[in-house]
Amino acid sequence: MIPEVGVFALVLALLVALVQATLPLAGAHWNVARWMRIARPAAVLQGLFAWLSFGCLAASFLAGDFSVLYVAGNSHSELPAVYRFAAVWGGHEGSMLLWQCLLSGWTVAVALCSRQLPQAYAARVLSVMGFLSVGLILFLLLLSNPFERLIPAAAEGRDLNPLLQDPGMVLHPPLLYMGYVGFSVAFAFGIAALLSGELNAAWARWSRPWTLAAWSFLTLGILLGSAWAYYVLGWGGWWFWDPVENASFMPWLVGTALIHSLIVTDQRGAFRSWTVLLAIAAFSLSLLGTFLVRSGVLTSVHAFAVDPGRGLYILCFMVLVVGGSLLLFALRAPGVGLGGWFAMLSRESLLLVNNVLFSVAAAAVLIGTLYPLLLDVLNGGKISVGPPYFEAVFVPLMVPALVLMGIGPMVRWKRSAPVELRTQLRWALGTSGITALALAWLLPTGPDAGWTPLSAFGLLLAAWCVWSTLVQAGKRLSAVDGNWRLRASRQPLSWWGMIAAHFGIGLFVFGVTLATGFETKRELTLAVGEPVAVAGYEFRLDSVREVAGPNYEAHRAHVQVRRDGTHVVDLFPEKRRYRAQEMPLSQASIDTGLLRDLFVALGDPVDERTWTARIQIKPFMGWIWIGCVLMALGGLLALADRRYRAAARTSRVREGAGAPACSPEVIG
Repeated sequence: MIPEVGVFALVLALLVALVQATLPLAGAHWNVARWMRIARPAAVLQGLFAWLSFGCLAASFLAGDFSVLYVAGNSHSELPAVYRFAAVWGGHEGSMLLWQCLLSGWTVAVALCSRQLPQAYAARVLSVMGFLSVGLILFLLLLSNPFERLIPAAAEGRDLNPLLQDPGMVLHPPLLYMGYVGFSVAFAFGIAALLSGELNAAWARWSRPWTLAAWSFLTLGILLGSAWAYYVLGWGGWWFWDPVENASFMPWLVGTALIHSLIVTDQRGAFRSWTVLLAIAAFSLSLLGTFLVRSGVLTSVHAFAVDPGRGLYILCFMVLVVGGSLLLFALRAPGVGLGGWFAMLSRESLLLVNNVLFSVAAAAVLIGTLYPLLLDVLNGGKISVGPPYFEAVFVPLMVPALVLMGIGPMVRWKRSAPVELRTQLRWALGTSGITALALAWLLPTGPDAGWTPLSAFGLLLAAWCVWSTLVQAGKRLSAVDGNWRLRASRQPLSWWGMIAAHFGIGLFVFGVTLATGFETKRELTLAVGEPVAVAGYEFRLDSVREVAGPNYEAHRAHVQVRRDGTHVVDLFPEKRRYRAQEMPLSQASIDTGLLRDLFVALGDPVDERTWTARIQIKPFMGWIWIGCVLMALGGLLALADRRYRAAARTSRVREGAGAPACSPEVIG
């Protein structure tokens, strides 16, 4: 009866979500305190029912209940327990249930952590999130029921897609969805502000930590997805501008603009219309990503559903949410003031340009992702928009954004004098140029070295990102008495978060430039006992033997790597065949180092002693992952800043006293 309990829990969650979406909103409109007080207990109760349903589905997977259609299609009795649990979100129905559960989790978090908010405002926020839950739970019950019975029960399951049987895929979807769904909080805060007609700095201050949390989770989710593509798919790349990759990248770009816009709205009261529009856009792009992955309109290794009925529902729901939000924005935005004045050379101006660049970059990615689909719908034929388009359009937009990233924190709020920037810019530009020249001297040269004007400029840009951040930190921490440790201990966590994130972007640009421009790729044959030289390394296939996994058989190769006669590492790539689906899969073996990755993927046998293989040497590949981790860490550090909670309590006291809600404190 566990699946039936799961369905019943979903029905109860729907009923509670209907109450949550309507009564508190009506109470806020008519100022009925009794109705508004229902919002928090309803949010908690809805979350309990949603997670009970998820627990029932997980129990069905762990027990191997093949009388449930979804379990029979995505599990197998030989599947290891950790992957049986991860299979809960390995298909369409379970992933949508996880989406809803995470939305309920965010709703509960807002309900428990928003007691300092005005009662009417909190009621509106929780009602908006309840409305989103109603739409998603209806979708689950009507079109994507994960508890549908299979009669008679299957004797055995079809197994989880072998590509998803990887530790990275245990964490990647939950983290990615945490980011996707987390933007619903900023969306709900913005809609609540529009409904109340009070689009001031207070809502930006309240929603800023939630946005930082969502952005950090999304960053980690994209990181794990890229790492999974790098070492599981076997082609050695980490980003291919796949439509589903783009579906997660677009909310990240808009979310980055939103974070910076919230700073200006919070501190200066400016960009209020910009900020709420970005909050709407970030969550709208999250819904668009859901539509692309689950509608069947595209083919991708990441995509789930091929049911047009499901796609039509998601499209209609997206049109209702996005269209209603934009209509409300159009009605309320003209009454919003412009906020505080600022000069051309000011932090506000640079952050405004940052918003424009990131928004245009997201629009460019959106056009490249949707244009082939629209052309196909209009019977214009099938085309593919690949990396050349995205690199030609996206890179020129990001170059000025990265340049401004180094200048922005050096500039004062409201107005800044050029003479104040001269010393800091001189140090940052000088050290960046020296670093780029030193790398040009140290890195290999020659016809195969990968030196191009673009790679040289990429190194200069990366050095600028790193050194401009270090110069800013040095100026902030410098003290007349030399006690920089004391000054460092007094800096707020939000400032340290900015330093970590900007420094991480610099390392990321270094890694992308060096790994892409200076990598070595070879597709060749390896014969047992015969060494092959690649980029100064010697790869020798010592043996290939048969091994058995829990649900697969494999040929495991032993490849010995040497350099200048010295043993470096032993690599063990595999060519697997999963028994249930008879699907072959190449499992690469990678030796990761701080300065380079050695990548070997086993292909097909030529004869008993010879195999095809793909060998790659990717310099500084690890810096890409380190940079992404630092970006996410920066967001989490800023989130932990205690001044967010203090500012929220202060704004509540000021509002109760009739004072302006905007704090004069400058939080960098």
